[in-house]
This record gives sequence, C-alpha cells and structure tokens, in this order.
Amino acid sequence: MIKDRNFDDLAQKFAKNIYGTGKGQIRQTVVWEDLEQILGLLNKQQPLQVLDAGGGIGQLSQKIAALGHHVTLCDLSGEMLKLAEQEIAKQGLLEQYRLVHSSVQEIGQHLDEPVDLILFHAVMEWLSDPKSALEGLMKQVKPGGIISVMFYNYNGLLFKNLICGNLTHIEEGMPHRKRFKLQPQQGIKPEDVYHWLNAAGFEILGKTGVRTFHDYMQTVRVGDYTFEQVLEMERKLCRQEPYLSLGRYIHVYAQKPDVQNDAHSPEMKENNSNKDNG
Repeated sequence: MIKDRNFDDLAQKFAKNIYGTGKGQIRQTVVWEDLEQILGLLNKQQPLQVLDAGGGIGQLSQKIAALGHHVTLCDLSGEMLKLAEQEIAKQGLLEQYRLVHSSVQEIGQHLDEPVDLILFHAVMEWLSDPKSALEGLMKQVKPGGIISVMFYNYNGLLFKNLICGNLTHIEEGMPHRKRFKLQPQQGIKPEDVYHWLNAAGFEILGKTGVRTFHDYMQTVRVGDYTFEQVLEMERKLCRQEPYLSLGRYIHVYAQKPDVQNDAHSPEMKENNSNKDNG
C-alpha cells in the first residue's frame, strides 16, 4: 500500500543527492529552459503569483522569485521547509516567499485566490493518489494560468529495468524496493498525466524528457566525453522523440483556458444564443 511520503527523516540527504549531483544539474537546466518559455507566455506588468507545490528547497522557484515574482512554497516535511528557508535566505529572497507547512492536497486552504503558475515537480510519484492531487492543484490555477508538472516516468523506469536485466522484477510489477529510499515509490504513465490535464480542460503547451540517456549510460566509463558534453546532448535531445518519452522524468506544462477567450468559442456562443432565445 503506497502512502504519501514525508521526507522529515531524509531531508538533508534528499537535498544533497537530488540537487548536488550531475543528475540534478541536468534536471535543473532543461526544466529551467521550459520555465523561461512559461514565464514569457505569462508576461504581465505586475509580478506573478506562483505556487511551488511540494517544493522541497525550492531551487527553481528561487530563480523565479529572483525575477521579482511572489512564491508560496508548501511542503509536507517541516524539515524540508527549514532547509528551504535557509537556502532562500542565503539568496536574499525571503521577502518574495511565503512558506507553508501543508500537503499539496490541502494547500487550497492556505490560498486567498488562484495563482498564475503552479510548479508541481517530482511529487506525484511519492503520493498514494497522484491523480486527485493533480486535479486539486489544477483548480488553484487562474484562467489563462499554467501548471508545470514533472513526474517520474513509468516508461523510463521500465526501460532501465529492461536494460539491467531485471525481468523478474518487471514481471512482479516493479514494486518499490524499500532499500532504495530515494527512489520514487512508483512510476507515473505519461499518457495518464496528459489525459488528466486534457480532461480538466488544460491545453498542453510543451513536453520535455529529463535525463533522456544520462541514467542509462554504463556505470563503467567506456566512452570519451565530459559532463558538459552530456549536458549539451541532453539539451539537444530532450524535446525530440523517441528520446523525450524515455526520460527518467518528464516535464509537461499546460495552460488553463482563459474565460474571456472561451466566450468566443462555438460552445459558449451556442450557450449564449440559447440564453437569448430563452
């Protein structure tokens, strides 16, 4: 039985292993490129209201806050929030932040109004019911706003086990191995996430594979390369198929319909016409 994961017991190790590695650098680089696109689409005169849902230490949202936007960061782990506060203070960004000790499922209770942008990164794979969590967050997005979702890719998990020869583990349904405490509890199928977004009326604007080949490279070095070359090749391939769909994580971002624009859609026109006839 999968339960929502609280990282109070592993906050320091999690932050170090996830963010202080080459894996983390690739992840930060390619997702930030997407976020720059998103911020361009949300270009407004006033600062954006951003929710970093299950945000950990908020590395990417700090870059957004540094541009002058306001960020609410929530996390289920109080220890992770303490680390976040320390890191944010180091960057001189505390005035841009509001830190909330809350699960992503309950964050709506702490918001006065919907937000322009939600970051929901590497959280769903740690939850017992990722679908309902995503659906709840989508309700907190303003019309015209965007949700940025990154999830542990089921296809990448399957492929990794295939090339490692873990066929028995695959046949058993790839249950989470508890000895690997920092490995997500489950892989999320991309087609499910895309369907959940579309079903809520969101339009998918972009998709990116995060670490499309890095994690599949042989642990014993046989090629001639530098980390810089790996990073550049990841940037080159991450938005191309079939590499995108093999990413260990997938980042997808989608926009909520703008109510004003929808007023001109055929469905709205028909409804308005019916009202007039009534």
